[in-house]
Amino acid sequence: MPRGDGRLSHDIDPQQPGPQDECGVFGVWAPGEEVAKLSYFGMYALQHRGQEAAGIAVSDGTGVMVYKDLGLVAQVFDEPTLSSLRGHIAIGHTRYSTTGGSTWENAQPTLRATDGGTTIALAHNGNLVNTAELARRAAELGVGDVGATSDTALVTALLAARPDLSVEAAALEVLPTLRGAFSFVFMDDDTLYAARDANGVRPLVLGRLERGWVVASETAALDIVGASVVREIEPGELLAIDEHGLRSSRFAAPDPKGCLFEYVYLARPDTTISGRNVHSARVAIGRTLAREHPVEADMVIPVPESGTPAAIGYAAESGIPYGAGLLKNAYVGRTFIQPSQTIRQLGVRLKLNPLRDNVRGKRLVVVDDSIVRGNTQRAIVRMLREAGAIEVHVRISSPPVKWPCFYGIDFATRAELLANGLDNEGIRRAIGADSLGYVSLPGLIAATEQPTSRLCRACFDGEYPIELPADNVIGKHVLEGLVRAAAQPPANAALDSADHPALLSQP
Repeated sequence: MPRGDGRLSHDIDPQQPGPQDECGVFGVWAPGEEVAKLSYFGMYALQHRGQEAAGIAVSDGTGVMVYKDLGLVAQVFDEPTLSSLRGHIAIGHTRYSTTGGSTWENAQPTLRATDGGTTIALAHNGNLVNTAELARRAAELGVGDVGATSDTALVTALLAARPDLSVEAAALEVLPTLRGAFSFVFMDDDTLYAARDANGVRPLVLGRLERGWVVASETAALDIVGASVVREIEPGELLAIDEHGLRSSRFAAPDPKGCLFEYVYLARPDTTISGRNVHSARVAIGRTLAREHPVEADMVIPVPESGTPAAIGYAAESGIPYGAGLLKNAYVGRTFIQPSQTIRQLGVRLKLNPLRDNVRGKRLVVVDDSIVRGNTQRAIVRMLREAGAIEVHVRISSPPVKWPCFYGIDFATRAELLANGLDNEGIRRAIGADSLGYVSLPGLIAATEQPTSRLCRACFDGEYPIELPADNVIGKHVLEGLVRAAAQPPANAALDSADHPALLSQP
């Protein structure tokens, strides 16, 4: 799926996209402010984390209203819509689906009323790995008809299943039963809540406005709305913000395992994670690449935009001049029009085109952030050679991606990951480069300035910090699979992984 934030290099073919970002969440409690518009701009800053759908929920203290639709933030909302969303609490969400298909029903925030008259809206960044178990529990409680096939809708239903408890008390019961990665922002009529899983896989930060509080997936979103960064929400922490102030509770002991891929690709360069600026980390990765994989060349060029900071670092460390060799089309975003065969053969040229005078006759170092299937790099190498480059040396600012992510990034399946079946030389031949070098895993970790023990590195080394289900019932469409199975005659009700691609084998 074409990305909406300008980092276009992974999505030459809409049928075979590269790694897709998970979601962006935003919340604000600010009496006297235009909270819907603050959410809109916060979501705009988080658009790179999901381009399938967008939504905002607001409350004025008398009820919660949600407006959501498929599309980019600027496509879903206009001035009249935002002006109609009045209140002092709001949450917003930009979605890329990691559990549940790309449908209106699965757009967020999700909404659920309790029997006690309270309404809950919830937005989620991450992915749960015990979704099937949660679906069974929701069915037992009589709240299984969630009207959607996302883990987010299930969690909202479970929170609403205890009208005898406050939402805060219900959350302290439900959150410990969830397994996987989650950064939640949710609300009822009067209170804004935020919660982060015990491993803190996905980022979530707290900010202060003059007249209120903000929570968001990235610090860049706080900057955009004029909020000062207070701190990260801790792994295993539940925050509640209302007229009485801010309250913090613990629902699990923290065991930090922040996503390493956030530093490589997912987060905005102007975001800070665990005290480390992402742009600085990416420049440091590029410097490490230059030390680990030197080459004689005339110019270092990035694959825009995701390869730019690492290319700057590679050039600085190697002494090879940095230059522009590929020009991106900044206006290619989400499109519902499938390209014709003629256009598909042009491939990357819709989004990237070589600066021929800059690359002709030169030995190039091309820096990109990752190789998943290899389609993008193969097309770029071919295009640069056709433009007159005499050598093309590819340098990648992450180690080979060999394992799928079950915690909120939609990679290709393991069978489709190029590095799963080929060694470095095989990948070099597959993409047609003169040489190929990946940054080492220790080199990448060092650039983040985080201890190895505090990072999730599963996509690179296969060590999953959160246990995956033993029955292998896991994957993006797991709830659709369970619904289909329930509709079948009993003799055919067994789930078969060959018939249900969502039921992925545990690595």
